[in-house]
Amino acid sequence: MKPRVLGMILAGGQGSRLSPLTLKRSKPAVPFGGKYRIIDFAINNFINSGVFSIYVLTQYKAQSLTEHIQRGWRFGTFLQDYFITLVPAQMYRYEELGAVWYRGTADAVYQNLHLVDNFGADYVAIFSGDHIYKMNVEHMLQAHMGARADVTIAAYPMPRSEAHRFGVMHVGDRGQVTEFLEKPADPPGMPGDPDQSLTSMGNYIFSRRALEELLHTSIGGQHDGFDFGQDVIPRALADGYAVQAYDFHKNPIPGQQGPNLYWRDVGTLDAYFDASLDLVSVNPEFDIYNPQWPLRTSSEFSPPAKFVHEAEGRKGQAFNSSLAGGVIVSGGTVRDSILSRNVHIHSYSLVESCVLFDNVVVGRHSHLRRVIVDKDVTIPPGTRIGLDHEEDRARGFTVTERGVVVVPKSYTF
Repeated sequence: MKPRVLGMILAGGQGSRLSPLTLKRSKPAVPFGGKYRIIDFAINNFINSGVFSIYVLTQYKAQSLTEHIQRGWRFGTFLQDYFITLVPAQMYRYEELGAVWYRGTADAVYQNLHLVDNFGADYVAIFSGDHIYKMNVEHMLQAHMGARADVTIAAYPMPRSEAHRFGVMHVGDRGQVTEFLEKPADPPGMPGDPDQSLTSMGNYIFSRRALEELLHTSIGGQHDGFDFGQDVIPRALADGYAVQAYDFHKNPIPGQQGPNLYWRDVGTLDAYFDASLDLVSVNPEFDIYNPQWPLRTSSEFSPPAKFVHEAEGRKGQAFNSSLAGGVIVSGGTVRDSILSRNVHIHSYSLVESCVLFDNVVVGRHSHLRRVIVDKDVTIPPGTRIGLDHEEDRARGFTVTERGVVVVPKSYTF
């Protein structure tokens, strides 16, 4: 009999380091790639892997995310085990304590263990909703079952200099986790490669019994220990549960050649900007055009993109760029950029290495370089952004350490 697998996506992240993009939305709801939201990649990973029973656990500023899921992610009502259901924090437990919010990743699942019971799950796949990557969850599940593991953690090697932001693992020769350190100040290196650390991607598969026991032990009896990386995984190791590491690089994606290497935690503005521009490189590491691994999102009815004017000195043109539906490049030039739906670039303007969200209008003779512009912003004619950072700061824009300028949603000049 085919095992019953329940997917849970942790989508309550505040994403404070992505501000101002997260001033009015949660991190998983941030637009990405011209037409997607960050959470779409986790949902597509489940669906493309045959996991059709999915709960999305929401919390922080969830309205935008809620509308996106309700509008674009629905199965037929007659398919009982095919659902994508939003689960807000609803004080299902701790009513006597007055607690409403999820107090950590593990607490989010603990407060919703009744959903696991109601579904009759054999395995629960708990994935983060705020990373950019492709992952064949079925392959990870088969590895979990083959190892007879209680817990399997998706593992990704990264430079030690960056690993302090993640959980770091030591593993044995058969992939068993022997030690887990959450966000260590001095991450240990990997055997044979001391400059790399083996980090947790924040994606887990639990056998149901182990999940229930560990959450009741870590949270139910003492009302603390609310995080998987900080509390539950170390508890699992201490109590003798079989914890296995899954090598993400060995994860096969249909239609994709070679190892699966691309995973980005877009937790900072610079990381988000880099991941966005990865999509428009000549040979992008992250292929969104693979028909065997479709990337779905909510349907937006918009006309095709178009280019207007071909007079000398006034040509609508774009190079190494991605343009969504409804974009009009009217006598301006776009290079190495991502233009979301209904963006309008007016004549004689130049947009270089930029990410423009929906409904952005760039006026004539404007020049933008290394700029993220949130939704519903009209940039007046002759405006320069990204060329003088002191001027950018004077306008109230965020300027990152690496010189990326962010214009907030609905900004008025």
